[in-house]
Amino acid sequence: MIELRHIAKSFDGTTVLRDVNAVIQDGEIFAVIGPSGSGKSTLLRMINLLDSPTSGRILLDGTDIHGEDSHPLEFRRRMAMVFQRPAVFNMSVYENIAYGLRLRHIPEKEIREKVGWALEVIGLSGYGTRQARTLSGGEMQRVALARAVVTSPTVLLMDEPTANLDPVSTAAIEELVVRINREQGQTVIISTHDMRQGQRLAHRIGVLMDGVFSQVGTPREVFATPKNKHVARFVGIENVLSGEITATSDGVVTIDAGGGVSVQAVAPFPVGTRVCACIKPEDITLYLVDGSRISARNVLNGTVTEMKAYGPLNHLTIDCGIPFAALITWKSAEDLDIRVGTRVRLSFKASAVHVVEDFE
Repeated sequence: MIELRHIAKSFDGTTVLRDVNAVIQDGEIFAVIGPSGSGKSTLLRMINLLDSPTSGRILLDGTDIHGEDSHPLEFRRRMAMVFQRPAVFNMSVYENIAYGLRLRHIPEKEIREKVGWALEVIGLSGYGTRQARTLSGGEMQRVALARAVVTSPTVLLMDEPTANLDPVSTAAIEELVVRINREQGQTVIISTHDMRQGQRLAHRIGVLMDGVFSQVGTPREVFATPKNKHVARFVGIENVLSGEITATSDGVVTIDAGGGVSVQAVAPFPVGTRVCACIKPEDITLYLVDGSRISARNVLNGTVTEMKAYGPLNHLTIDCGIPFAALITWKSAEDLDIRVGTRVRLSFKASAVHVVEDFE
């Protein structure tokens, strides 16, 4: 188990991390997500003993790894790290993977067995004699991952390992991470600015913003019920409406969001509370303005002001007095003949609105 207790880190008077706290359980995949420059790489480097915290403690199984009585080499041998840019030595794939084992004076027979297993795991069986630097970026990253896991570390650290890879190579690395965690039971800590990657891989996620973990929880908790509006915006909830609760009845509140728009939501706050209403674009249903009856509590009329391709979906911006973002399939857009300038009616359930207090 890894415990982060009040970790702070400053560089030349600039504070990068100021009070990071978390407990990472054995065998879990823990993703650190956050915007660029939030300190994700710095945090991983400190866990890997490549840097030291300005204050605070990092405990591995109860022992402070940066303490005066610690044995850094002993802890380093229990960890392995894969960096953002594929790092391979100017030697064969086999020798790259065997490098850490040779440093540990593992017998040659055991090295052959372990490297053979690693090549099979990363899908590069038969590549052992190839020069590592002749491989593609995705293949080199797989070699770097194999070199890390072949030493059977207790903790595998990965610093944005797919940031420079194409989607196919990214998917391959993600599959490897999940397989290694499942089969070897290794604790994996991965930093990424790709929110969806954290959602795909992690058992739990820590959202690193402004030098602290703004929220730690399961992917569902972080993405469906963000703790505040800053986390909500970061994880991709575009509809974050600031307002004040003007009425409440049987657990359903009415929020004055400005622009003549009122939103009903399920929330426990009293009248007068300043809040933010978070509504995911995929929870919005669109209709043409034709008088159709709609059962949802929230129904607004507006005009489509922008349409963008969004993978298999269309991302719409709709002016309802205040802008709303919504997602619909290409087929639905074609069937409804929706385009810029079309008058539409949007709806969403009160239970689809996540409400947090607005302290600003």
